[in-house]
Amino acid sequence: MTEKKSPRLRNVDKIKPPYPLNKFSENFGFCVGREIVYLLATKGNSTLEGEEWEEIFATCIGAEWKPSNVGLDDVVLSECAWGAKTVKANVPSKQKNVRLISGRNSIDYSYGESSSNDTNPNHLGNLILTIWNERVSAIRKLHKHVRTIVLIKSHNLE
Repeated sequence: MTEKKSPRLRNVDKIKPPYPLNKFSENFGFCVGREIVYLLATKGNSTLEGEEWEEIFATCIGAEWKPSNVGLDDVVLSECAWGAKTVKANVPSKQKNVRLISGRNSIDYSYGESSSNDTNPNHLGNLILTIWNERVSAIRKLHKHVRTIVLIKSHNLE
């Protein structure tokens, strides 16, 4: 069975993102470090939660922080939206890959179906992937560029 291909289209909207992929302003790293140190010094415990990372990232790129239930447009600058995520690693500086978890994909809510141990995993996976793709499509209608920024933190910075 052949896989259905999507056509490559010429696009007339040439909206450039505010930053090229993986390239931020020269002082971005300094700003992130400063904000994290300030947060930890004033918070009273050594935790850095997802919403705090979203706000730090938004501050450091000059964007608007808009906490989102969808999690794909937490930070918005011009026509670009970022979902900001945090993950833990034993040695963050040597981490080669991360596993991001896509939450809020309830088949009960979206399709009125419930799952059990007897549910066909392929059927369940297809439903969850369809929910995820619809969420991405909805965000893409609002923002030309949709990206994810990940902060890899150590276990002792819970």
